[in-house]
Amino acid sequence: MSNNVTRLIETLNASESALPKAWTSTEVDLGTSLPSDYKELIDRLGGGRVEDYLYLLEPDSPNEHYDLVNLTRERIESYEEIWEFEEKPPELQVEGSRILPWGTTDNGEWLFWRSLPDQHPDAWTVIVNEARGETWEHYDMNCTDFLHAALTGEIQSDVLWSRFPLTRHVFAKFTPES
Repeated sequence: MSNNVTRLIETLNASESALPKAWTSTEVDLGTSLPSDYKELIDRLGGGRVEDYLYLLEPDSPNEHYDLVNLTRERIESYEEIWEFEEKPPELQVEGSRILPWGTTDNGEWLFWRSLPDQHPDAWTVIVNEARGETWEHYDMNCTDFLHAALTGEIQSDVLWSRFPLTRHVFAKFTPES
């Protein structure tokens, strides 16, 4: 167990109750391995809502709207179409760079991993896109460190909702209805 994942779970005041995912088949479906901190977080906590605002995606989500594999396909296709007319952010102009979503918000912002060619998934960083806009923010940290830093106020995003995070942190696991 990694300290950064444990620290995040403690910050969320969440209880661990997830079942391990079938990561091999998920990674085959995505065509890439995923960062170990994310896999550990999902195996220990599961996907769900953070502060009733940010949605942590997971493979085989009980809520089909927050399924990692399906949303990855949809987001990649959508952004490829957008980038036919808009310029990619500088962090994604490296030949062979990719984005893969790991979170979204109820306002429509997207949280992605930024993957560079030949980069190990544990070295992927976070890049956030505003809802319906061209503003991107890049954070040189993994997704669990980003979530912890955002929840504790160590970082302030101009893209994410100004009321995020709440004073008392809340995490709710996905259910088929949520």
